[in-house]
Amino acid sequence: MPNKLPLATLIELAQNKTDEATRRLGQLQTARTSAADKLEMLLQYRQEYLDQLQVQMGAGVPSAQLRNYRNFIATLDAAIEQQRAVTAQADTRLATGRGDWQSSQRRLNSFDTLAGRVRQQEMLVLHKREQRDNDERSARQFYMRASVLGN
Repeated sequence: MPNKLPLATLIELAQNKTDEATRRLGQLQTARTSAADKLEMLLQYRQEYLDQLQVQMGAGVPSAQLRNYRNFIATLDAAIEQQRAVTAQADTRLATGRGDWQSSQRRLNSFDTLAGRVRQQEMLVLHKREQRDNDERSARQFYMRASVLGN
C-alpha cells in the first residue's frame, strides 16, 4: 500500500481550510458576544438612568435638569439602536461563518470518505494478491509432494 494517498494533498488543503474556518468562526462568535454584551450594558445603563430620573422627579426636578435627562436618554437610545445594528451585523456574519465552516467540514468529510474507500479497495487488492500467492504456494507444494511420492 502506498505511503501517501493521491488524495492526501486535497485532504490537507481541505483540513487547512476547515481549520481556518474554525478560527474565523471563533472570532465571529467572540465579536457577536462582545456586541451583545455592549448592547446589554447600554440597556442596563439606560434603565439605571431612567430609575434615577424617576427618583429625581419624585423629589422635584428643575426643567433644565429634566431636559438634560431627556437629551441624555435620547442619546442613549440612539447609541442603543446603533449597537442593535452592530449586533445584527455580527449575527449575520456569524451565520455566514457557520455556513462556511459547515461547507468546509462537509468537503473534508467527503475527501476522508473517498480516501477510506481507496484504502479499502487497496486492502481488497492486497488480500486477493495474498490469497492468490498462498494458493499458488499450496499448489506447488502439493505438486512437489505428488511428484516426490510418485517417483
